[in-house]
Amino acid sequence: MLTKRNLYVFVFVIAVIGLLVVQYQYLRVGLGLAKAQFSDKIDKARENINSELSEVNSLTYTLGNTIRKDTSEVKIGLDSLEKASQYYLNDYISYQLNVSGIDAPFSYTLYSRDSITYLSSIRPHLKAQDNLTYPMKIEGYLPELLQKEIILEIGFEDLNKYFLGQLRGLIIPGLLFLLLIIIVVVWVLKSFYLQRSMITTTNDFINNLTHELKTPVFSIGLASKILEEDVPENKKAVVELIRKESDRLKTHIDKVLELASMESGKKLLQFQEIDFRPDLKRICESFAILAEHNNAIDFGYELEERPYHIRAEKFHLENVIGNLLENARKYSDDPKVKLTSYTSKGRLLIKICDNGPGISQEDIKKIFSKYYRVKNGDVHKVKGYGLGLYYVQKIIKMHRGKISVESELGKGTTFLLSLKLTKNG
Repeated sequence: MLTKRNLYVFVFVIAVIGLLVVQYQYLRVGLGLAKAQFSDKIDKARENINSELSEVNSLTYTLGNTIRKDTSEVKIGLDSLEKASQYYLNDYISYQLNVSGIDAPFSYTLYSRDSITYLSSIRPHLKAQDNLTYPMKIEGYLPELLQKEIILEIGFEDLNKYFLGQLRGLIIPGLLFLLLIIIVVVWVLKSFYLQRSMITTTNDFINNLTHELKTPVFSIGLASKILEEDVPENKKAVVELIRKESDRLKTHIDKVLELASMESGKKLLQFQEIDFRPDLKRICESFAILAEHNNAIDFGYELEERPYHIRAEKFHLENVIGNLLENARKYSDDPKVKLTSYTSKGRLLIKICDNGPGISQEDIKKIFSKYYRVKNGDVHKVKGYGLGLYYVQKIIKMHRGKISVESELGKGTTFLLSLKLTKNG
């Protein structure tokens, strides 16, 4: 079975191969178009050359004298006349090809139907299998002069190399961009796995550290309970403070352990179908008792009278509700908290409102980030580690639910949890 890492590498390799195949197909199409354009250009050049060579002019006159080996009127040797004709015809063909948009190396041969070669280019006229030749029948002056059918054949060698050169403006950038994509993806994957390794190492360190801390915390809690029995009345407040703080520290340690376990994938939630309404009611009743003993808290709740059938991990979902209620209480000077639950469109909605200081729009985007805490000026008003809301969002996402928040500075905050109902009745 493929691991995640091997799966990512496999998908990346397939993507690169796919890009190369697409690039190759585009190259084939490009070569086909280049050849078609070349044929159109060479036809135009042949037409122009044939038109020029059919008339009497200085070039055709010189060629006629060279073919007939007649030096009587030019007063130069036959070798010099042949060389001059070679260069003149070469320059003329080169000019016509360039006018038609062709700058590929070429060769030419001027011959008759009876296979007599009259003139050939300075470049050797090679007739390799992959070379292209374009013969044209010369009309007008030269065939009339010689009373023979004259053929001018233009040849091009290694045209594929020429076509690739024409397409290098597309090939080279394409390969460069593909190389850049490979480099970036490799760098991202390397960074991802390095970060993953660092997170794993950090979680292992946190696990070891928090497990080591649990022993002394347990001992302190046990010792404080023993001391409570025989401690003088004037010292009981101190012992009670020690016990409360050790309990609070134990809660934080358990929360850190829980998050580290879930992030490392070592602990999976055990989901089962439940009616969450009795559990939600019990949480509200417990919080109401706390509010009753603490006159500063004004708490109320309204639960729709119907079953809340959901698929959930009860322990963690209860912790989510408890976290949100606790946040609503501790972040308000004169807390007024209300919990409302109802169903709509096949979903269970749980709304928790408070009258706290509110959260700015900038902070709302970050409150679910790990270790992030909203500041009051430069000082955190309530102590903590910035894990509560991160934990809440993670648990809700693992339940395939949604969490949203609405808040305005000075006007309180409302959290809304949405969970899918498994039964509507």
